[in-house]
Amino acid sequence: MVLREFLQSFGYHIAGEAKEGRESLEKYRDLKPDLVLLDARFPDMDSVAVVRELLHEDLDVNVLVCVTRGQRALAVEALQAGAKDFITKPIDPRRLLKAVQSLIG
Repeated sequence: MVLREFLQSFGYHIAGEAKEGRESLEKYRDLKPDLVLLDARFPDMDSVAVVRELLHEDLDVNVLVCVTRGQRALAVEALQAGAKDFITKPIDPRRLLKAVQSLIG
């Protein structure tokens, strides 16, 4: 909810939201958003697996992963899998805006 509010306050439209990794893949297929913002872990899979599947379907997908400070290793793994960037919680709105702008303008 915090991310949605920040992004909307910056003027971005939220195409969809998902609570699980598989659901996020289905939403991506249906909506083809400019950016996919993933939490580090979903109940059914982690962000690295989601990143790999997204890139398998679309090499141009822009993925930004949101991690806690204790999940830096997961962030690095997500970057190695093809995520474009990551941000850490608690979310700094300026850092979020900078990351989004660098990926989609």
